[in-house]
Amino acid sequence: MRFFSQSFIYDDSWSIVALAFFLRYPNPYASHVISCDVISRDHTPSGSLVTTRLILKKGAMPRWFPKGIVSRAESWVIEESEVDPYGKTLRCVTKNLDHVKVMQVEESVNFAQNAEGKTLQHTEARIFSRFGWGLTKRIENHGLTRFKANMQRSREGVSLILNLIRESRLQPMTLGAEVSHAVSPACEEKVSIGENLQGKSLWAKVKTWMYRPPPSQ
Repeated sequence: MRFFSQSFIYDDSWSIVALAFFLRYPNPYASHVISCDVISRDHTPSGSLVTTRLILKKGAMPRWFPKGIVSRAESWVIEESEVDPYGKTLRCVTKNLDHVKVMQVEESVNFAQNAEGKTLQHTEARIFSRFGWGLTKRIENHGLTRFKANMQRSREGVSLILNLIRESRLQPMTLGAEVSHAVSPACEEKVSIGENLQGKSLWAKVKTWMYRPPPSQ
């Protein structure tokens, strides 16, 4: 088994980073993500939001891997998250559901607000293979190398969404004016994909929920 751990600090507040994390697909740094669907969402008695998403990703086997064993390079990934808006924490665990004998990747990500009002992200990953044939360590090392590269791209994708959120806050709004929903041709395709993966009304509700005040004592 290979183990990986890393921490990173975003300058933005926890609520903004948590929102960007849920809105990170699609983005140019995640072209390997084919689809992302919410399959369940509920509140706990303590007020946390629990979400399960099913993500389909595409990949490629290394050239040295035996041919004909893996029929397709796509993989289903289950993502289970819990958002505590009062404790300002987000916990998320993901793992692949197929090709588990070749390689299983279990990732745990935690977002929490620090004393300076910034957001600390801590990521841990366990990568292990039960393939055998003298290739177990080589597969695990390959998985670790790919995970590190993908994590950097994931962080860049979240940073891109954070920039879009900041820009949207700076857009002036005229009182009583009709809101325009027009998009530029360059952005039209991305918006269309985003609406198919993540319903606009759904994320509007999530954003409202993220900023709700704590319950009165």
